[in-house]
Amino acid sequence: MKKLKTVIIGCGNICLAHGYPLAYENDVELVAVCDIKEERAMSIAKQLNCKYYTDYKKMLNDEEVDAVHVCTPHYVHHDMVIYACNLGKHVMTEKPMSITLADAEEMISVAKKNNVYLGVIFQNRFNSSSQLIKKTLVSGELGKIKSAKATVTWNRGDAYYNSSDWRGDLEKEGGGVVIDQAIHTLDLMRWLISDEIEFVQANISNKIHDKLKVEDSAEGIIKYRGGVISSFYAMNYYSCDAPIEIELHCENGIAKIIGSKGNVIFNDKRQYIADVDESEKEKFGPFNKDCWGISHIKQINDFYNTIRNGGEQYITA
Repeated sequence: MKKLKTVIIGCGNICLAHGYPLAYENDVELVAVCDIKEERAMSIAKQLNCKYYTDYKKMLNDEEVDAVHVCTPHYVHHDMVIYACNLGKHVMTEKPMSITLADAEEMISVAKKNNVYLGVIFQNRFNSSSQLIKKTLVSGELGKIKSAKATVTWNRGDAYYNSSDWRGDLEKEGGGVVIDQAIHTLDLMRWLISDEIEFVQANISNKIHDKLKVEDSAEGIIKYRGGVISSFYAMNYYSCDAPIEIELHCENGIAKIIGSKGNVIFNDKRQYIADVDESEKEKFGPFNKDCWGISHIKQINDFYNTIRNGGEQYITA
């Protein structure tokens, strides 16, 4: 089988969460990485044993590649994805897909027009805990969802924002705790509820980070068309990164995710439990942070399997 060739744009913190999984893909070759900071690009290229560039357009025009990973600041996702799709490249972009709805819709449209796949990283849907609860909901064992709630209480201090020239800037980050820290948890809750949203009623504010122009706290409700009302609370000025929590109250029991652990407790006292497979964690551990988990590799595998075999990605744009 011919190897699929790929590149990574952006050599920041999340880059290795894409680079190491690609090293385990027998039928994928990482050709090059790119970053506007040459020293950073050179360092990552050395770690991943590939070439490096400082201009993503030059890289995409010089190299014959099938797919592109976009691991850059939020505000440039749109332009980079559009450029790659128009060259006929499949694209996997980090979350958030974009910082405006209009940009996201254009990205989907351009990918369809060029007949290429566009993936967006929401790797935690592949976690064992998420999969257990999804399976139990889909099977009907838990019955209808009556209500749901989600909580994210993390710590992102001044040092976190001062280390970047784009975080905390509304025009570049697109928002604060919602679009950056809580996005995975809100995505999981909606994915588990599996219904269209009727309305959102929420409040956002900046309580602690005086110099920032983005929110550091958010709370509200999300009402779904089927009648489920879910509540959420997110903030990033806690003293540590506490485990995220999701709870779904259902007709036949309660489903919970706390950190990496999933637990389904039925009204008749039966329980299902799922957690991280430690052997899997050890194998793919070099790029891990607890809040990222170990499932980038699972979503990336699915992306390349879809490119090879056709059909629909497990997580579509």
